[in-house]
Amino acid sequence: MNTPLHRRYDRGPVLIGPSIARFRDPAAVMAPTPPFPAYEAQPTAQGPVPSGWRVRPAFSRRGKESWVQIETGPGVSLYGTGEQVGPLLRNGESTLLWNNDHFDYNAKSRNLYQSHPFILAVRPDGSAFGVLIETTYRAQINLDRRILVRVFGPSPAVTVIERPDPMGVVRALSDLTGRMPMPPLWSLGYHQCRWSYEPEGEVRRIAAEFRSRNMPCDVIWLDIDYMNGFRVFTFDANKFPDPAGLNAELAASGFRTIYMIDPGVKVDPLDRVYAEGRDGGHFVTTASGAEYRGNVWPGECAFPDFTRNETRRWWAGLYEPFLRAGMDGVWNDMNEPAVFGGVEKTMPVSNQHRADPELGGPGDHAMYHNIYGMMMVRASREGIAAARPDRRPFLLTRSNFLGGHRFAATWTGDNRSDWNHLRWSIPMALNLGLSGQPFAGPDIGGFIGDADAALFARWMGIGALLPFARAHSEKTTRPHEPWVFGDDCERTCRLALTRRYRLLPYLYTLFRHAHLTGEPVVRPVFTADPANPRLRTIDTAFLLGPDVLVQCEVHPDIRGGPPPLPWRPFDVVDETDPDLPRLYLRPGSAVPVGPVREWTGQPAPRELLLVAALDHGSALGEVYEDAGDGFGYERGEYTLTRYRVTRQNETAAVETAAVEGSLNAPPWSITARLV
Repeated sequence: MNTPLHRRYDRGPVLIGPSIARFRDPAAVMAPTPPFPAYEAQPTAQGPVPSGWRVRPAFSRRGKESWVQIETGPGVSLYGTGEQVGPLLRNGESTLLWNNDHFDYNAKSRNLYQSHPFILAVRPDGSAFGVLIETTYRAQINLDRRILVRVFGPSPAVTVIERPDPMGVVRALSDLTGRMPMPPLWSLGYHQCRWSYEPEGEVRRIAAEFRSRNMPCDVIWLDIDYMNGFRVFTFDANKFPDPAGLNAELAASGFRTIYMIDPGVKVDPLDRVYAEGRDGGHFVTTASGAEYRGNVWPGECAFPDFTRNETRRWWAGLYEPFLRAGMDGVWNDMNEPAVFGGVEKTMPVSNQHRADPELGGPGDHAMYHNIYGMMMVRASREGIAAARPDRRPFLLTRSNFLGGHRFAATWTGDNRSDWNHLRWSIPMALNLGLSGQPFAGPDIGGFIGDADAALFARWMGIGALLPFARAHSEKTTRPHEPWVFGDDCERTCRLALTRRYRLLPYLYTLFRHAHLTGEPVVRPVFTADPANPRLRTIDTAFLLGPDVLVQCEVHPDIRGGPPPLPWRPFDVVDETDPDLPRLYLRPGSAVPVGPVREWTGQPAPRELLLVAALDHGSALGEVYEDAGDGFGYERGEYTLTRYRVTRQNETAAVETAAVEGSLNAPPWSITARLV
């Protein structure tokens, strides 16, 4: 079934898949259809419809506002709503869906850089339903004993997903919004960033420090200061006279590089990008039809209208000559879009977009603001893919919308170096995963302010086990590389990153599951036992896939405590460190552990350790492997091996349970360890 979800219906519900129903306010049939480029109904996983499902929204309108109300019933726990500050459990919380450049956000911040109009509800018996509010307009979601959504625009359609358990709802959500692409293996390594590493000699110095200290790292990032006057798709000839040579030199040492590209194009008739955009009519206009201009880093800027296919093709074409310098990935920042001095730090809602008909056609910025960043990374990804058809693109974006995980990974924005932001980084990553974005993480150590050794060490231990692992800091802070905080912190960071790199076979297998099913890489503890009420509020621990429990200490002076699940302790590094989270293994599982390495492409022995916790005499595990880049896996060039571990005379025995795929890779030397 490939019925576009932005098709109008006269009445609801309309079933579009097993236990997925779409409702629309009958009184709003003639209202403009919301521009929902993210959604196409796809065949959903079959499964029984929970008996007695009764979730139906009530609609109302008042002037230019519309309301949706859903009664949840007693004891229902609410999650999702994407990127938000605060606890994992969203009951009693209010969320504003309006993408905002929220530098130094805090506990009172109701809206950040992304909008995800999706709520996951878990009933007392562990069954669950999801509510997708189909609007791109500004909206406010209030969650308590009911779901109340106030939309500052036309009445939205509402899609309700019923499933027997929470992960079933998340999988069904990805049936509607699409799945994340398989990332390149190197992007799962550790990333080091700062605003900014400049000039190119400083980039070389940072790279050399990582290698000389045997500190695992795959990627070094280049922030806006590599550009010529912050003009996009340019290089500063004095600071970076030979970017291609720099990138080649770093690649020889095992480093990848990622460069920033913002949406604001400097108003400069001598700048090629601006001249092409102006002459091609590619920029957003004011209500009167004039080219809109606002101030960002380069000064006065014009902004591409990414809602137009023609503009997206033009923007995509800018990447081919840029990528000749040899960088490996792209960072789209400031794409809410951020405008210095603008109302709410963005462009006026009266600005006009000449959008494609499939997005809803021409409309004002109020209609398209929340998807501006998503449409930018869509254009960027298409350009990178066209320039390098044999390589998997990697993009990071600050602004996004539900469904934007198909185009880019994300991070949690301009956080602060303090313990509150360390605590929030866990539920933020978890709720992003529950809202359909599996590839996310915080700026490790905090972007704003000076971290100290205790905070940085603890944050590295946690951040190294989240899907996207990058340290980043702004230019007025002290340096935030692992070694600047002293020997003890450096040791902790090395152990934390060694953990991540040893767990890469497991992590890569989890990303493959996310690619195929939409299941998040990290997930709340309650997903292991959805009917257990004691697990519903836990956000100081998380599950890494279905088999590994990560128990964190997020306060400076609090240590210890039993794990929330009766799983078995284990580790993949030989040294102990009180600043590292404690790891526990699910009984019946076998987790694959790879060799120690300092970057993902470093030659290493083909040795695989299966760490197993037997249950009823056996444990099962699996390992996915492909080339690490390219698209051969789509043609079957991969190997997925399932293993069974048993005990034989006090030792562990391993047998291959199943193998699929045709990758011609050298065999692993496999051992097993029982815990």
